[in-house]
Amino acid sequence: MATVLDRLRDGLRSLRKSPGLTVTILLTVALGIGATTAIFTLDYATLLAPLPYRQPDRLVVVWRTIQGSRDFVSAANFNAWKAQATSFETVTAARETAFNIAGRAEPERVDGLAATAGYWRMLGVGFVLGRDFVPEEGRAGRNHVAIINHEMWERLGANPGILGTAIRIDGQPYTVVGVLAPGIADRQKDDVTLPLVLDSAQFDHDFEWLAVYARLKPGVTIRQAQADMDKIAAGLAELYPRTNQGWGASVQPLKNDFLTHERQSTLWLLMGAGAFVLLIACVNVVNLLLAKGATRERDIVIRSSLGATPRTIFAHLLTEHLLLVTLGGALGVVTGYALLQGLLAIAPPGTIPAEADVRLSVPVLLFTLAATTITGLLVGCAPAWLASRLEPGEVLKEGGRTGRGVGSRRVRRGLVIGEFALALSLLAGAGLAAHSFLNIARADVGARTDHVFMFGVPVPDSRSTDPERVIAYYQRLLASIEAVPGVSSVAVGSGAPLWGPGPNRAVLIAGQPIPSDHSKWPGADFRMVSPDYFSTYGIALKKGRLFNAQDTRSGVKVAVVNERFAELFLKGADPLEHRLVIDWFSPGVTQQVAPMTEWQIVGVVHNVRYHDVLGVWRGLREDEPEVDLPFWQVPWSSADVGVRTTRDPGSMTKSIAAAVHAVDPDIPLASPQTMDQAKSEDMANDRLTLILFASFAVIALLLASIGIYGVMAFSVRQRWREMAIRSALGASRVDVIGLVMKEGAVLAGAGLGMGLAGAYLVGRLMQATLFGVGAIDVPAFSVVGMLLLAAALVACFGPAYQAASAEPLEALRAE
Repeated sequence: MATVLDRLRDGLRSLRKSPGLTVTILLTVALGIGATTAIFTLDYATLLAPLPYRQPDRLVVVWRTIQGSRDFVSAANFNAWKAQATSFETVTAARETAFNIAGRAEPERVDGLAATAGYWRMLGVGFVLGRDFVPEEGRAGRNHVAIINHEMWERLGANPGILGTAIRIDGQPYTVVGVLAPGIADRQKDDVTLPLVLDSAQFDHDFEWLAVYARLKPGVTIRQAQADMDKIAAGLAELYPRTNQGWGASVQPLKNDFLTHERQSTLWLLMGAGAFVLLIACVNVVNLLLAKGATRERDIVIRSSLGATPRTIFAHLLTEHLLLVTLGGALGVVTGYALLQGLLAIAPPGTIPAEADVRLSVPVLLFTLAATTITGLLVGCAPAWLASRLEPGEVLKEGGRTGRGVGSRRVRRGLVIGEFALALSLLAGAGLAAHSFLNIARADVGARTDHVFMFGVPVPDSRSTDPERVIAYYQRLLASIEAVPGVSSVAVGSGAPLWGPGPNRAVLIAGQPIPSDHSKWPGADFRMVSPDYFSTYGIALKKGRLFNAQDTRSGVKVAVVNERFAELFLKGADPLEHRLVIDWFSPGVTQQVAPMTEWQIVGVVHNVRYHDVLGVWRGLREDEPEVDLPFWQVPWSSADVGVRTTRDPGSMTKSIAAAVHAVDPDIPLASPQTMDQAKSEDMANDRLTLILFASFAVIALLLASIGIYGVMAFSVRQRWREMAIRSALGASRVDVIGLVMKEGAVLAGAGLGMGLAGAYLVGRLMQATLFGVGAIDVPAFSVVGMLLLAAALVACFGPAYQAASAEPLEALRAE
C-alpha cells in the first residue's frame, strides 16, 4: 500500500511540474469522455433502458399491417382481437386526443387520451388517489368519469378530496375517479383520460382510428403472439374480405415503437460519433505523453542507472498516466452532465420519447468508469512501455536532441494522421447533415408560409354531429375572423399545410376496373377545405378551377386533386375528364354509412407537404397523393383555421382569439402558431441532428488541431539546432516557416486521404436520415476537407513561427 501511495504522490508531483501539458491532457480527456457520456446517456435512456412500467418486456402494441406498412385499428377488429386472442393477459385500445377544460379565466386545451377500461392498470402505472376505469364506464351514459395525471391535479389545486367532484370537459361535467402517480403520465402529457366508448354504431371494420396495446400472458413470447394474431387475421379476412383481405396484424414490443427507424439510426450514429471523439482524444493524449516521455528520457536513464528495473519504471509511469486520465474522467462526468443538459434544452418537443428518463444513472456512471479505465490503459501503457525500454547508452549518445529517433517520430506522426482521418469522418457527417438540412429548408412545401396564422378549432363531437349545424358554425366563425382588421382572407379545413395530412381513404377512378381485393385499392390523403383555402395558404392552381360558394351539399359533388395524384393514378390523362369513386363516411360518425359516391375532378393544384404521421419519416421530404373536397359538401367537426394577414400574424393572436370567442366563448384556440413557426417545427428533428453532428465535429476538429500542434511543437523543439543552422546558412524566416508548415500540411493531407473511406462509410450509414444527399457528396466533403486542412495550417503556424525565431548563437550555446 505504501508503494502505491508513494507512486501516487510521485505522479502528482510530476503532473505539477508540467501544468500546461497537464491541463491540456485533462481537458482533452474531459471532452472525449464527456461527449461520449452525454450521448450514451441519451442512447441508453431511449434505446436500451427498460420502459418505466411493470414488467415492460411483456408490453406490446398491435398494428394493422399491409405490405410492411402499419395503420391504426378499427373498432370491429379490436373487438374481434380482444375476443379471440389467447396470447394476451389484457388487450386495451386508446387514441390520443385533446379536451377543452372550461371554468377558468378562459378555456384551455389540454392533451389526453380516450382509453378502454384497464389501460393504466395494464401498463402498471399506479394511482395516488382513486382507480382505473371499470368496463361499465365504457358505455354511453356511464362514461362521464375522468382520470387526471398528477400535474393536472396540482394545477387544479392538489385537493386530496377531488375524487367524486366534477370538472367541466368539452362543456360537460365529468366526475374525477382517479389521480395518476407522478412520473410517466406527466411526461407523456396525458393530462386527462376519458373512457373510450365503443357502441354498436362504431363496430365497423373499415374505419381505422384506434391504437391497440396488450400485455402478454406469463411465458408467452412475441413470436407465439404473432402466430396467434396471424390466425385471427386470416379468419377475419375470410369473414370480411372487402375490408380485411390482404391485411394482417403485427405484434411489436412497446419499447421504441414510436421511435422511427431513422431516428434510432441517428442515435446509434451519434453514439459512434461519440466513440470517435473519445478515440481521437485517446490518440491525442498518447501523442502528448510520448512527447512528454521524450523530454524525460534523461530522468528515466538516471532512475535506471540507480537500479530501477524496467518493470518499476513502467509501473511508475503507468500510475502517473492512469492518475491523469482518472482526473480527466472525473472532469468528464461534469462535462458530460453539462453537455446532456444542453442537449435536452435544444431538443424539440417529441424528439425524445416520454418514456425515456434521461439522466446520469448507475448504468451510465458504470459506462463512464469503464470508458475512463479503458482510456487510461490505452493512453498509458504504450508510452510507459516505450519509456521503460530505453537503452541508457543510446540516450546519452543522442544527447537528448532526437528522442528515440526516427521510429518515435513516425509513431507520433502516424497517430496524427489517424486523428485527422477520424476527424474527417465526423466532419463529413456534419457536412452531410448540413447539406441535407439546407435541402429541406429550400424544399418546396407547396404553400406560401409568410403572413399566415394557423390554429385548431376543437369543437366537441357532442355539439356538432349534424352537418348543417357544423356548416353554420364555421360560416359564423369565418365571418367573425374576416371582420378583424389586418385579415385579408381566412379558410377552414380538416388540416393545414405543414400540419398532419387528413384521413387516408380508398379512391378509384370511375370507369377503370375495380380490384376484387379491397386491400389493393389505391389510397390518398383526403382534406375537406373551404373555397378560400387555396388562396389563404398560397397553393397554386395548375389546371381547371378551385372551389367556390356554389359547391354546397345540394350541388354537384366536385373534387380537386394534386399533381402527385394525377401522376400516380391518371398517368398523363386529362384529370378534368375523370371522376373519382370514393367510399366515404359521414361527418361526426365513425361508422362508414355512405355508399360509393362519384366526385367530378374540377381542378389540379400544386403538391403540398405535411409533417410525420405514425412514425413515417416523410415530413417535408415526400409528395403524397391528395384529394380535396369542398368543406361545405363534407363538413368536418374539429377543423383547422388559416388566416392570411397584412401584418405580422404573430401580433394578431389576441384579436383573432377574441373573434373566435365572440362566436363560441367555450372554445380555445388549439396550437396557435404562424406558418413559419410550423415549418420550423417540422425541421426540428433535422436541425437537432445537424447540431449534434456539428458539435461532435467541432470537438473532433479542436482535438485534431491540438494534436498536430503538439506534434509540430515537439518536432520544432527537437530540431531547434537544425533550424538555427538553416538560419545561419542563409534560410529566411519564410523558408523556415514554409518548411514546418509543409510538414504539417503533409500530415494533415495524409489524414484527409485516409479519412475519405471513413467519410464514405459515414455517408452510407446516414442515408436513411438524409434528404437529397448521396453517400459521396463532393460539395460537403470539399468544404469539410478544406476546413480541416485550414485548421491544421493554423495549428502549425505557432510552432513554425517559433522555429523561424531561432537564434543560431543561442541554439549552439545551448548545445
